[in-house]
Amino acid sequence: MPPKKRSSGTPQKKELKGNMKSGSPDSGENAVLSPERHKDKEPEFVSLSEELQATNPICDHAWRIWEREIRSMDKANVRLPLIQQWGACLFIAGMELDGLSLTFTQFLKVVGLSVKQFISLVRKMDVNVDTISPKVNTALKRLENKYDVTLALYQRFVKTCEKMSAEPDKAKVSSWPHCHFLFLCHLSCTGTFLQMEDDLVIAFQLLLCVLEFFTKRFTPSLLQSPYSDSSTLSPPTRTSRRNQGKAKTRPPEMDVQLLETLCKESDCSVDEVKNVYQTTFCAFLDSVGLSGLQGLPPLETLSKQYEELYHKNKDFDARLFLVDDETLSPSKTEVSKVEMTPRKNLSGDDVAIPVPQTPIRAAMNSIQQLRVDLTSVSDQPSSNLVVYYKNCTVDPSEEIRKRVEELGQVFIKRFAQAVGQHCEGLGRKRFNLGAQLYYKVMESMLKSEEKRLSVQNFSKLLNNAAFHTSLLACALEVVIATYVGNSLKSGGFGRNLGASDSVETDLCFPWILDVFQLPAFDFYKVIESFIKAEPTLKHDMMKHLEQCEHVIMESLAWKTDSPLFDLLKQSREEGPGEQAEPPATLNQPLHHNHTAADLYLSPVRQPPATESEPLAPGTKALRSNSLSLFYKKLYRMAYLRLKTLFSHLLTSHPELEPIIWTLLQHTLQNEYELMRDRHLDQLIMSAMYAICKVKNVDLRFKTIVTTYKEMPNTNQETFKRVLIREGQYDSIIVFYNLVFMQKLKTNILQYSSPRPPPLSPIPRIPCSPYKNSPLRVPGSNNVYVSPLKSSRMSPVVMTPRSRILISIGESFGSADKFQKINEMVSSTDWSLKRRLDGGSAPKPLKRLRFDMDGQDETDGSKSSGESTLIQKLAEMSSTRTRMQEQKLKEESVKEHPEP
Repeated sequence: MPPKKRSSGTPQKKELKGNMKSGSPDSGENAVLSPERHKDKEPEFVSLSEELQATNPICDHAWRIWEREIRSMDKANVRLPLIQQWGACLFIAGMELDGLSLTFTQFLKVVGLSVKQFISLVRKMDVNVDTISPKVNTALKRLENKYDVTLALYQRFVKTCEKMSAEPDKAKVSSWPHCHFLFLCHLSCTGTFLQMEDDLVIAFQLLLCVLEFFTKRFTPSLLQSPYSDSSTLSPPTRTSRRNQGKAKTRPPEMDVQLLETLCKESDCSVDEVKNVYQTTFCAFLDSVGLSGLQGLPPLETLSKQYEELYHKNKDFDARLFLVDDETLSPSKTEVSKVEMTPRKNLSGDDVAIPVPQTPIRAAMNSIQQLRVDLTSVSDQPSSNLVVYYKNCTVDPSEEIRKRVEELGQVFIKRFAQAVGQHCEGLGRKRFNLGAQLYYKVMESMLKSEEKRLSVQNFSKLLNNAAFHTSLLACALEVVIATYVGNSLKSGGFGRNLGASDSVETDLCFPWILDVFQLPAFDFYKVIESFIKAEPTLKHDMMKHLEQCEHVIMESLAWKTDSPLFDLLKQSREEGPGEQAEPPATLNQPLHHNHTAADLYLSPVRQPPATESEPLAPGTKALRSNSLSLFYKKLYRMAYLRLKTLFSHLLTSHPELEPIIWTLLQHTLQNEYELMRDRHLDQLIMSAMYAICKVKNVDLRFKTIVTTYKEMPNTNQETFKRVLIREGQYDSIIVFYNLVFMQKLKTNILQYSSPRPPPLSPIPRIPCSPYKNSPLRVPGSNNVYVSPLKSSRMSPVVMTPRSRILISIGESFGSADKFQKINEMVSSTDWSLKRRLDGGSAPKPLKRLRFDMDGQDETDGSKSSGESTLIQKLAEMSSTRTRMQEQKLKEESVKEHPEP
């Protein structure tokens, strides 16, 4: 039976002591906490450390985290009892030192928080940006992913049980017959054979197998039709232990009709579930001796199986879902999202009711749509493709067949290693889907090339191994992303170079590149052509592939062994005029007609200059289409990221944006070695800090990082773990001081001279197609959202500080204070205004430890006698000035409209 729900938030001592055998790896005096060694700490903290079975090193480390990082926090950030904050510090320390004795659930019981509350607290405590190490952050993400998946599965399990029960009014999980058996069996099965326990699709398919196994053993009178229509194997009685030992083990018989009914309810592929049943589920039944069992298995067997897994993983006890335990209670937002149901049609009209998009429903719909799109496609070359093969000077048929076969074997093997035991069959089915998409897109590409070039001999392209491997990898990435989905996965994207999490246990991009040993730069060449060649590709999948392209451009293409560096070296060897992409083309539209064929067969051909993109005077024709297009896209992406960060930090210094961009563009073009094994955002932040430094603008690195970490699609390792030299990593401020500044010091200092370098052109960024037209709301028939009309106070113009003019929210009181306002606004002391106008940037974090490591800035806030009122006046003055400038600008545009 699952553990009983406790009324107290503190676990029983008996339960805690029972887990000492799985305690800390420390030995001797470090194995047990010695209170006398911690008299310098709060007695309550030491007592909590004892209760959480912390070792002496963990206790010391947690107290350092508390004193150094947390105690100085802004009280507005975290308003929780000390026991919870101390518990979080002990958890962080225990994770970093690999010394946790208790499970995550036991931790939660002591501190009195739920899973979501605890994870939120730990993340809020990252006040100094380096409080939480990447190791701890990775563990938190995996805990959260697993919790989200298990919650979604449990809620679906409850709904299915209620639907199957013959007595709906009494159909609560706690009273439904043998519900504990079902859920325990599912938990044990996923924990035993799934290495990726946060794989929602496979875990749900296993749940359907478990439901089939148990349902056919129930008395039909307990079930509703059509679940009761299946023939039961035997009366629902348990087999005695004596008879169990004598029973001959045989594979369980699958009730195909029942399985099809369960699959139909969820739009789940029957073939895939059958495969999961015959491989993974049957293997699990064998492992616990249930294969030949005709009745229901003993609860003790399953409970013991899960108990061992739970303590081995030290995560949360999912059995507590069955008793509505407070540690696993979801937030109201999650419940409404997962448990929402369509309302009944009260008017009686026959109107289609939308299906609620729960995580499982969304995943099943995406998979079903992919399978429908590939219904008429084979996992072998079509007759049209065979004709293209035969038209080649060198027939590529046999090489293509051998390559697909070999890569398929590699994929299936690595898939099983990543997902879990006995999953080769699932890997084979997913590879077959990828092969279908591969051949479909290849045929579409060749038809397009034939129409464009009026030729039918594509021997060079079809005999190019990199093209085929990249195309197959892209097709498989679409299949993998469709199954994994984005609703419950987080943190898999944008993995920084040198990250600690293993690619073996994460199918998210760039896993497929590692499987095929495919350089990211080669994969990049096929993405755009793939999207254009596959008309059935859904919008979310197009966005996913675009994200893959961004991740490649920002970091993956800059790995040490990337062919990108060879192309850049060849480009430089051509002479000083040969550049990856001349800056003169930046302010021109990003028009190109390069296809995959152009990119994979370059740089052997010399592209002619087009009228839309004339070459700069004295510049040779580019030799590499792939390099040229890569740099065009890189520049535009880099500028957009810089502009976004700039808009949050330096709106009061607009003159700095083109200067920072010029330094960044110069770095990417001439000092590209700084990108080797690093991230584009590291150069953007360093360039911004360097220019502010040389222009005497007070912008601290901690402020840049604080803003950066709040932006979407960013990874904390980008600024916490930067390559300094081979094998050595440190924070971004250390990178700036020891690497970036040393390499670019001469160039940076030129911007403070009377004759600074010429500014680089600003890249032309294409406008959004929805900017000037109404956008239909997804899922609606006649609901459109129109763009906001131009307004002097529109959100585009307003800044966080200009919004305070609407409601300041305080009374200034005496006339003396209003007099000070007037004096401040009319003051000609511009140096004072400039000094006080540093509030446009967001408030930096209280302390940032890695600032102390660098030579360019020191820790601690500046001592100032400025009152809160004076700071408010400075903000209002700055806001008023900017709004006046904006008004003048708008009036100027109206009087002198651009042609």
